[in-house]
Amino acid sequence: MRLAKLIHSFSGEGPARTLYLQIISQARQPEFYRFYGVPDTLDGRFEMLALHAFLVLRRLKAEPAAALSQELFDTMFADMDENLREMGVGDLSVGKRVKQMATAFYGRVAAYEEGLDGEAGILEAALARNLFGTVAAAPEAMAAYVRREADRLSRMDAKAILGGEISFGAPPEIGAGQAE
Repeated sequence: MRLAKLIHSFSGEGPARTLYLQIISQARQPEFYRFYGVPDTLDGRFEMLALHAFLVLRRLKAEPAAALSQELFDTMFADMDENLREMGVGDLSVGKRVKQMATAFYGRVAAYEEGLDGEAGILEAALARNLFGTVAAAPEAMAAYVRREADRLSRMDAKAILGGEISFGAPPEIGAGQAE
């Protein structure tokens, strides 16, 4: 129901909102929670949203797209602000919570960027620490997915992306035992 409301409120409002809707849709794929071991909690969902937003923002860095990147970031955090309010967080606390989320997001971006550009094992460690937290999971499958999607996005047509058109691949199906 929330996604339908979001689609209705964002429809026809530009490429940043279109990109954000695609990020949300991918981050909510049930395979991540069922098979990869991502906790199906508010924190786990935030982490999946942050991961996919990172992938898109990383791709936008390769283009002259600073304005679109900022608009995407603003759209994402305006939605988080609205979600906190809908969950009953008091008006006086919302700004502080959104600021904490933004700080966490910037930390994820730095860690995932280093992981994709750095030595083997860095991305897996960042995913284990951020995405899985205290859950016992093997981050190798998720790291392979992240690398695949970063490569996939890097090969997408720049004009299409700047127009708000991206696509993510389906999460590869893995056995539940592999993610535990």
